[in-house]
Parts: sequence; structure tokens; C-alpha cells
Amino acid sequence: MAHEPEPHALDAEAVRTWSSLAVAALGRARTDIDAINVYPVADADTGTNLYLTAESADRALTEALAAAAPGVTDGTAPAASLPEAVRAYAHGALIGARGNSGTILAQLLRGVADVLGADPAGRAPGPLLAQALVRAAEEAYQAVAHPVEGTMLTVAGAAARAAQSAAGTAAEVARAAYDGARAALAETPEQLAALGRAGVVDAGGCGLVAVLGALWQALSGEEPRPDPVRGPAVPLERDPEPCAQQEGGPGYEVIYLLEASEEAVAGLRATLDGLGDSLVVVGGEGLWNVHVHVDDPGAAVEAGVEAGRPYRIRITHFGDERRRASAPRAQRAVVAVVQGEGLAALCGEAGATTVPARPGEPPAVAELVDAVRRAHAREVVLLAGGAELRAAAVAAAEQARADGVRVAVIPTRSGVQSLAALAVHDPQAGFDEDVVTMTAAAGATRYGELAVAERQSFTSAGICQAGDVLGLIDGDVAVIGAGLPETAEAVLKRMLGSGGELVTLVLGPEVPDALAARLEAYVQQSHLAVDTVTYHGGRHSAPLLIGVE
Repeated sequence: MAHEPEPHALDAEAVRTWSSLAVAALGRARTDIDAINVYPVADADTGTNLYLTAESADRALTEALAAAAPGVTDGTAPAASLPEAVRAYAHGALIGARGNSGTILAQLLRGVADVLGADPAGRAPGPLLAQALVRAAEEAYQAVAHPVEGTMLTVAGAAARAAQSAAGTAAEVARAAYDGARAALAETPEQLAALGRAGVVDAGGCGLVAVLGALWQALSGEEPRPDPVRGPAVPLERDPEPCAQQEGGPGYEVIYLLEASEEAVAGLRATLDGLGDSLVVVGGEGLWNVHVHVDDPGAAVEAGVEAGRPYRIRITHFGDERRRASAPRAQRAVVAVVQGEGLAALCGEAGATTVPARPGEPPAVAELVDAVRRAHAREVVLLAGGAELRAAAVAAAEQARADGVRVAVIPTRSGVQSLAALAVHDPQAGFDEDVVTMTAAAGATRYGELAVAERQSFTSAGICQAGDVLGLIDGDVAVIGAGLPETAEAVLKRMLGSGGELVTLVLGPEVPDALAARLEAYVQQSHLAVDTVTYHGGRHSAPLLIGVE
């Protein structure tokens, strides 16, 4: 039997508990919230976006607490302070915010951090939390270009007013905020015509109620009991085709992180407000998350370039999302985690739904779950794409299975193994047969990789110095060289020493085609029966990947 968490004081441990409970609550409610998403765009993704945002916040918080208490693995109280914890939590939400609702949630958490992140010494926890929730609502309203009542903002404002009126402990303030939010949520269909026509409460508000319920549970140890009719993730009356409720409006959603000054962002707001709607700009201190719905996504990105440095740019066409949500599920799909834009394009051409893995930024469990959802199939083969991603892939598969999707994880350890698996994928075969065939193809592919040493280090091939070229075979350093061409040839020679019929070369973005020509010439001269194929890995890929099968 699961035990309810013990109540906490308003400290870093409470923030950690709040975060984990919020992720769990949004994970449970995600599908129901998606189903009632009719405003501002009926694209059935509000629950997923809130979940992905909360998961990003939780990951950043976990990393911050681990850094504050290195070596602590037994779950004891973190060494981080309350200000450090809430700032990390808000920052994680900012950099991982997804969609309109996720961006607003990120600003709400930033408002909380602006109060709790200041020195709270000597202040009573209850009034301090109430002030944080008031600041959160104020900042969320300010972040939205044209606030609309009957939405997540309304629920946040009601929670803040209830918290401000409460007297007592932090747990009692959190309970008041939760109750105020639930009452406001029930009234949203009367405030917003789109909700009233669909017979649902606001989807973003549902998610916020779940987050506030997690806060109360973290501080009190009591589990929220949703209203049997109008609970935090239960629609008043589910519409069978929510995506048909709204037509018209801008065709694209554009989201990006932006490094820029406050003055530049003020000009950006004015520019984007003239391009579209649903404009939300959150953040501060030089880092912002920009969200807008437009018909000209290029102009929205260009405005970001003029303001500063935009990155992690995501452009979604609403028509594609609506068609996917309303289309029948495919029988089977492949989801592949891939490092390198060129490799991602190759896998996409082969029919896979891809998840980008950037150096130092492995995808989170929630991103993998989202990719399985986007694949929109009854059966999914998930290619992990790296040894370090296997645990996340397994966790994502478990969550997808809870949604009724049959998922098998193939623990590919390199992009070339994923390519080999995709090459033999047969959607007409039985699921188990297809998985076995793909697994065998991946396992029969030896993989090599070239990397550049960042510092002196001991390796399985000896001591390397900063700047040395490292040749890895099946994950272990096998060759240490001074230059890329000779190291690559030495690695390929070793790999072909145990046989092979096909060599796959994937060149990094700064590697000349002359290297591929040199390696192809070596294969032709020394291994006449072996074929060679070359691809470009694109941005974010390793300098060189080698596959031998």
C-alpha cells in the first residue's frame, strides 16, 4: 500500500515533494485535460504541454539538489536552501515550457520564486506563501498580451485571492488556494463562450488545480480529493470531437527561448502582437520563453533574431495537430531518439517519429512519452539511441502502456544501430516478429565514433591529452590519435578486422567529404566485398559515426 507523504515545512524538501507530486498529478490527468482542450486552439495538447513543462522543472530541480548535496543518494533532505530550490524549479519550467499553458505555468512558478527566492528568514511561512501566490498571478497576467477571463489566468487569480485571505500555516494557505482555484475552475464555462458551448471547464485551469493540489499535499501530507463532478481533471461533459470546436485563427504555434535585454523584449512584444495572437512572453534577467500563434512563422522567428538570440525554436502547424488528433490510429509506428539533424531527417524519411538528442541535453521521459503520443499508433517500437537513454526509454514505455499503447524498447546505442533497425522494419509483420528482427539488426551492427578529448584523462587505450582524437568502438576508447583522418582509418580497420558486409559513415557538420572519400577508398582497396554508404549527420551530430554490419 502506498503511503501518503509526510507534511513538510516550507523549505527545499517541500519544493522537491511539490514538484514530484505535480508531475505525477499531471501525468495522471494528462489525457483527460487533452480531451477538453478547446481554447485558445482546440489541438488536444494542453495536458501534455503542462506535463512536459512540469517534468522539465522537476528535472532541473533534481539536478540542482544533487549538485548541492553531492554523493547523497538515499533520499535524505537536500542541502540546498529554499531560494536555491525554487529558483531552479522556476528556471527548469522556463527552459522547458511547452504551449500556451506551459508558458503561463512557467511564469507562475517564476512569480513564486521571486518571493520565496528572496531571503525568507524571519518571515512566517503562511503569509510568505500567500505573497508568492499573489505575485505569481500578477506576473502571469502581465506576461499575456491580452488576458482573457475564464482561463488559467482566472483560476490563478482566484487562488491568489483565496491564499491572501487565509490565515495560518503554509499548509492552510495552500489549501485555501487549492479550494479557491477549484471553485474558479467550475465557473469558467460561464465566463468563456467556447467552454460553455463545448460543455467543459478550462483545460489549463484544470492543470493548475492539479499543481496547486500537489502543493497542498506536499505541505500537509493530505491527498486532494477531487469533486466527483468537477474535479481538477474531469470535464463537465466530454465532447467527443473537441478538435472540431474551433476553426480559423492563425495557423502556426511558434515557441523559442531567447537571450535578449528587457528593452529588446519590449519591442519584440509589440512586433509579435501585430503578427498574431496568444502572445505570452515569460522570463527575465536576459532569458525569455516566447510563445505566439501566427500565420507567418518565419516573421515571428525573424523578430526574435532582431531582438537577440533565439534558440530551441519549435514551429507547429495546427492543421497537422488537428488531423493527427482526429485521424484513426495507425497500427504500428517507430519512435527514434537521434543525435544530429541530418540523422533525424534520415529516420523521418524512413517513417520514424524522431526525438532530438543534443550533446549534453538528453531528452527527458516526458519528451519520449510525447513522441509516442505524436506517433499516434496502437503499437510503437522505441529506439533508445544511446546507452544513457535506456532507462528513460523504459520509463516512457511504461507510461505509454498505461495509455493503452503496446510499446517495445530496442536499446540501440548509436544512430547507426537505429538506422540498421529501421532498414529491416516491416509494419506488415507481427509485432513480436518485427521487434525481434529489428533488435537482431541493431545488435549485429558494430558502432564506432570519433570524439575530441576535452582534457587529459585515463582511457582504456591509455592516457589522452586535451585535443587528442578519440576513436571509440562499441562505447570504449580503442584508438588515441592526433588527427581525424588517421584515427578514423585506424578505427575502421579494427572494426572490419572481425568481418562485415556494409560500412555506414555519418559525417559531422564540420567534417569534410574528403574524409569519407578516404575511408571509402580504404574499404575498396582492402575489403573488396564490403559496400560503403555515407550520410551527413548535420548539426548536433558527432564528428564521425561508423557502423559495420
